[in-house]
Amino acid sequence: MARPAVPDAMIERLRAVLGAFPECEEEAAWTGVRWRVGKATVAHVFGGEDQLFRVTFRAEPDEVMAFQHLGDPYFVLGWSGDGAGMLLDERTDWTEVGELLTDSYCIQAPQRLAVQVERPERS
Repeated sequence: MARPAVPDAMIERLRAVLGAFPECEEEAAWTGVRWRVGKATVAHVFGGEDQLFRVTFRAEPDEVMAFQHLGDPYFVLGWSGDGAGMLLDERTDWTEVGELLTDSYCIQAPQRLAVQVERPERS
């Protein structure tokens, strides 16, 4: 089954967060859209063959473990110890997505750029 195009409204919400980060560039990916700082991917949004939409990002190892145990809407990427993601739908908490993407940027960006970004408070 073909992968659906990511809805413009979803891309706009992600762009609003990621576009504010220093030197974070948006580009077309093999499917969907990704944002990179240098050669490091900060986030990648795409539609799956199951017709669901996902965003992947980087997270601290303890958060990746938590996502693995929490399950839906979170998932971990098997090929990366710091890779995680979440399903995007009408239940998505976009404030949380913004916090996760901020962390992802700070993990992926060179220190000189990451220090320019205010990270969310840990609860």
